[in-house]
Amino acid sequence: MRARITAAAAHLPERTLTSAEVEARVTAESGGYRPHPTIVERMTGIRRRHVMGDDEQASDLAAAAARTVLAQRGVTPDLLIFGSASQDLIEPATAHIVADALGLTCPVFDVKNACNSFLNGLQLADALIRTGQHERVLVCTGESPSRAIRWRVRDRAQFVDSFAGYTLSDGGAAMLVEAAADGGIFYRDFAAVSAAWRVGTLPAGGSRHPRDPEYTYFSGDGRKLKDVFLDNGPQIFVDALAKTGLTWDDFAVVAVHQVTVPYLEVLRQVLGIPAEKLVVTLPEHGNVASATLPLQIATALEQGRCRSGDKIAMVGLAGGVSLGVLFAEL
Repeated sequence: MRARITAAAAHLPERTLTSAEVEARVTAESGGYRPHPTIVERMTGIRRRHVMGDDEQASDLAAAAARTVLAQRGVTPDLLIFGSASQDLIEPATAHIVADALGLTCPVFDVKNACNSFLNGLQLADALIRTGQHERVLVCTGESPSRAIRWRVRDRAQFVDSFAGYTLSDGGAAMLVEAAADGGIFYRDFAAVSAAWRVGTLPAGGSRHPRDPEYTYFSGDGRKLKDVFLDNGPQIFVDALAKTGLTWDDFAVVAVHQVTVPYLEVLRQVLGIPAEKLVVTLPEHGNVASATLPLQIATALEQGRCRSGDKIAMVGLAGGVSLGVLFAEL
């Protein structure tokens, strides 16, 4: 038995914020500190990002995308996995809130591994289907990083420390994974460099900082994070090609987690991915955290760049640091 991705969809809030508007808000709220004009777009290649409404939650974004994939297939899942860096509440699992919104009564659970959360959700769906425990798994995500961006900045050092937050975007995505006799997910591998967990964090909400508002913002060193990926990451992706006997040219599209446009180009060159295989969503949609990979696949499907029978690749990078790769035949 194989686990096949039969539908994919994304949901992006209508409201957007340009990089110029990000800089303007930081200036307005910082009481003296002013970012260098155009620095956010110049450094990231991001022109705009999505911002959900004040009355929306991460679960709403996931549910909106999930409704689309369920409507496409006209089926009901027997398991729901919410794989996201975001959550509505610490408890219960946000998957329950999504299931309630969708009117589902199947088992549910959350998976959390920063920007690889959705990819790990697919990993679990694949395993549970191949072992006969489930037949139809809805994997969804809702990312709400706009709630954790530091707008009031003390000085340049704090702006740099908070810079990763200015790349982030809200959004939801979903995939339906179903049991099939052939096709489907045929390779998956994951790795971690856990000694680098301090490089990028959102510290609040856990036992270390349960209530201090100062810890509710993204903090990190983008250069160090990039160095960790480049020093440790390429081999897992090179091995995936070697073990399957494939090249990037064998895939209709290669979805790569996108943080900034310059870093995407560095990674593309290091891994030797042909530029025409990428689905570049970053400039107009920002870094949608774990929703980035399914957004790219959903976009490629809409554009006719991949279809049933095609091979697709998903290359995951996440804080922690985590790395993952998954190959599938649609």
